Amino acid sequence: MTAAPTTATAPEFVRAAAVVATSTGEDYRVDIRSGRHRLAADEPQSNGGADTATTPVGLLLSALGSCTAITLRMYAQRKQWPLESLRVHLGYEKGPDRTARITRRIDLVGELDEAQRARLLDIAERTPVTRAVSGGTPIVEEPARHE
Repeated sequence: MTAAPTTATAPEFVRAAAVVATSTGEDYRVDIRSGRHRLAADEPQSNGGADTATTPVGLLLSALGSCTAITLRMYAQRKQWPLESLRVHLGYEKGPDRTARITRRIDLVGELDEAQRARLLDIAERTPVTRAVSGGTPIVEEPARHE
């Protein structure tokens, strides 16, 4: 008896987060809805905005910093390590040849030994947002709806 052929299919993508960014009017302010939370983005006056909210790059850095801090806190708690607090400093820098880079410094406060500190800094390189930013997560365009 011959077994029926099997077709291995890739698992479907599952949406883990969703955001809606809405621009109305002629200014650069964007209202953002992420779940039940509301945020905003704008450009500084030097770029033609009204400086009513952080910039889109500021939001990107906020996502990277908060993901780093949350992930390291979770890991330290799970390991029961004495991490009292941490601070993630981030910068977005533009080079003379139109390249850009993000700098990150993580300050860990607590009675951690060198191995624990090294492990936490290693974990920081693998947080979800770090991977998305540094790995170049593809952006897949969906068809626009006309309202």
